[in-house]
Amino acid sequence: MPSLRLRISLPALATLALGLVAGAVALVFFFAPLDADQGLSQKIFYFHVPIALTAYACFGWGAWKALLHLWKREPGADLESYVAIHQGVIFGALTLLTGSIWARASWGVWWTWSSNQLVLFLVLFLFYCAYFMLRFSVDAGPQRANFSAVYALFGVALIPVSFLAIRLASDFIHPTVFTSAGPQMSARMFFTFCVCLAGMLALAATLYAVELSGKRLDLRLRELREALA
Repeated sequence: MPSLRLRISLPALATLALGLVAGAVALVFFFAPLDADQGLSQKIFYFHVPIALTAYACFGWGAWKALLHLWKREPGADLESYVAIHQGVIFGALTLLTGSIWARASWGVWWTWSSNQLVLFLVLFLFYCAYFMLRFSVDAGPQRANFSAVYALFGVALIPVSFLAIRLASDFIHPTVFTSAGPQMSARMFFTFCVCLAGMLALAATLYAVELSGKRLDLRLRELREALA
């Protein structure tokens, strides 16, 4: 997460995330206008799409850290990759949940297997869920770190495929809002969307930092126990 590179303290990052998320919720319900076609149900767009993009960002960050582990043997990169992918799976689950609610409210279906973009995102989600099965089937050590890194790098190839499937889709289930002509929404809608996206990214960065700190503390405690044993 870029915010961690800037050495922003965790309390400051959490405060930023809280402010952005609270502001995003207020903008969604009190500033953004109602959609002419979908009405109130369209407002879930402001959560669903930023959550999906945040999931992509987490998976991408996990792949980048996996590359650094394999390429430069950067200390801690394996753990950082693991935590990023864990956060990506959480946001991926939220993407599927919010997307299903939106589809049901607007179009009367929870899911349709005929929609390629929905199926591709599900494949991406399940692929990264299987990452944990691989990781914890191998004893802790360099071999597990290497296997996990290679798997994470293979998974990142699914991200542009999933994203392009949404961009190229033309069915009613997953309308394309951002085109080559720009965002197909009013200025107030676009501003609200940008704040929601910033809020979700800040929230993901905060959760990433909290989990990473906890994992590092747990690792140090284990090392201390082994040293004292």
